[in-house]
Formats: sequence, C-alpha cells, structure tokens
Amino acid sequence: MTEQALLALLEAVSRSFYLTVKVLPGGVREPIALAYLLARATDTVADTNAVSVDGRLDYLRLLRERIASTHTTPLPSGSFVEAQATAGERLLLNRLEALIELLEHEPPELRDPIRAVLATITSGQELDLVRFRDADAQHLVALETDAELDDYTYRVAGCVGEFWTEICRRQLFPKVWVDLKSLLARARRFGKGLQLVNILRDVPADLRQGRCYVPASALAGYGLAPQDLLDAANGPRFRPLFTKYVQLAEDHLENGWTYTTLLPYRLLRLRLACAWPLLIGIRTLARLRVGNVLDATQRIKVNRGEVRSIMTRSVLLYPFPGIWNRLFERARRQADR
Repeated sequence: MTEQALLALLEAVSRSFYLTVKVLPGGVREPIALAYLLARATDTVADTNAVSVDGRLDYLRLLRERIASTHTTPLPSGSFVEAQATAGERLLLNRLEALIELLEHEPPELRDPIRAVLATITSGQELDLVRFRDADAQHLVALETDAELDDYTYRVAGCVGEFWTEICRRQLFPKVWVDLKSLLARARRFGKGLQLVNILRDVPADLRQGRCYVPASALAGYGLAPQDLLDAANGPRFRPLFTKYVQLAEDHLENGWTYTTLLPYRLLRLRLACAWPLLIGIRTLARLRVGNVLDATQRIKVNRGEVRSIMTRSVLLYPFPGIWNRLFERARRQADR
C-alpha cells in the first residue's frame, strides 16, 4: 500500500485526523497514519454492536495477536464488514490485511512502537467491552473512580502521546536536547486531554448506550446517580461537577500546548499538527461550559469554518513566535468571555 493510498483511506474514515496527518513531515506521516488506521480498525471492531460482546472480544484478541505477528493467518472480517453503516469503515476493514502487511515491512524502529501502542489501545477497548458488557439505557454502568477514568484515557489516548513523541523524536530531531521525561509527561496529558474532551462532549450519547464515563463516586458527592443524568432536567445539578472535568480537560490541553511550544521551532509541520487539535479542543470546551450538557438533542461541535480559521491563523502567525506561542491562551481567554 502506497502512502497516497494510506492517506486516501485515512480521509475516508476521519477527515479531521486526515488534515493533521497530511501536514506532518514526510518522515513520520506514514507510521503515524498507519498506527491511527490500525487503531481505528480495532475501535470499529469493538463498536460493532451487531456482533456479540464475546465475538468482538475474541476478534480483538486475534487481531491484536495478528498485529503483533504472534500468528500470520489472515483474519476473516466478513461479519464485521457487513455490519458497518459507512462505506469508509467497510473499506477500512476490507484493507486490514494490507495495513498489517505494511506494518510488517516497516523497519523495527517504527514497527515496534506501533505494535506497542496498539497493544495498549486494544487493552483499553477490551476493558471497555467487559465493563459495559450488559449495559444499555435501562441498565447504566458507570466507572467507579477518577483513577479508572484516568486509566481509560491513558490507555486509549495518553499512550498515543507517548508513541507520537517517540516516533517524532527518533525521525525528526534525534540530536536536539530535550527534557524527554518532561516531554513524555506532557505528551500523555495531551492525549488524555483530547480524549476527555470527547468523553465530555459525548455524555448524552454514551448514556443512551448504557455507558457513564463520569465516575459514580464523583456523582455521589453531588447527590447524583448515573441514572439521573438521563434526565436533562438534572443539568443544573450536574453542572458543577461537569465543570470540574472541563477544567481538568483544559489543564491537560494546556500541558499539550506547552509540549507543542517545546518542539524545535524549525519543525513547522509537526507543531501545526499538534496545535490544531489543541485549539479545536479548547474551542469545544468553551461550548461545553454553557448550556445543558445533558440535552441529547444538542451536538457540540466546532464547525468547518472555525476549523479553517484556526488552521489559517496558525499558519499566518507562525513567523511571529511570541504571538504564535500565545494562541492557546488567547483562545482560552476568548472562550471565557
């Protein structure tokens, strides 16, 4: 599979991440796109409700082993392909063996980190399937503690920050001194912040699937139970707790912005690829700070016009480092108005 075909497949399943990957420098574009597509494939398998939970868990295990080359037998994906509602997801699963073949031909310094991050991601997906095995809108299942929430956001996104950093450092700035321990810590928070934004945005939709990612212990502290969140009338009671999680997400994203500004200035494309999801994320949080977050009829989303504005502004202001480095803080101040 060529890099062009890889990017075309990426565009078919994720327009937003396609824009991020497309702007990346050539040395990291292919391995990051490949890792994302494999992770997206495992996520698609995990979300295929037409297949039983046990069937999905079995297939995820086999897929994880196939990615790790524990076995080389191609996996039949027919039942999962047929169950997909979108052409992009069907195409992705149909090209799964081609993606794994491409992975097997990557050099070890790229192949091994991809396999490692996918092992962590799939562990989070499997944990989710087991945790919510019997969940539905009538039988809500909630995470119990903030520690469980933090663990989940690390498994499915924080580890991606570590992977991203490892690949980019090795390929793009191997000889530049950086405080790698600090950079990796911020990279983890970067990924966890983006995932937490998604969780907070999707609270009503997840609840109607029986999934409550807001920990039950935190809800209890506000006199709420997971079932109470199904009633939009409880929005005002939920708001103070929800705002705490919005602030946590913002703190994570702020660490992600510091991470971005610590990257070598000459790596324009890499810095833009980091900046765009952070700036979109802080705009999303601004919308989550107002209104009734339990109203299932409201879909919080930054529109395409705003995305284009963010991208254009970040490019035009790049020659002015002092101004560019303050883009996140400016976006946050505007959101607070």
